[in-house]
Amino acid sequence: MLKLKLPKELREKGDLSATASKGKSCSVKGCGELAIRSLSENKWKTYIEKANLKIIENRQHKIYLCKKHYKDANKYRKSQEKVYQKKGFLENSAALGKEKRWD
Repeated sequence: MLKLKLPKELREKGDLSATASKGKSCSVKGCGELAIRSLSENKWKTYIEKANLKIIENRQHKIYLCKKHYKDANKYRKSQEKVYQKKGFLENSAALGKEKRWD
């Protein structure tokens, strides 16, 4: 049987499949636990850095997190989303409407 060598791009894609089944370890420095989440570096890097977690970068631009570190990063992300939400927007505009009439 003829054995073909795969191109480099296809060989590296094998690392991108299911995180837990592959036995990936957490990307946080000093943590060796099994990763449960594989996250995009572009979207999550700022949240992880603000949560005071130091990560080890890899070629695929993925961040692998264990349960504990994912919970910490997600907690910070949720708090940031609440800051930018416009809660009570309609209530505030209704209050302004009573003071100023545009008739």
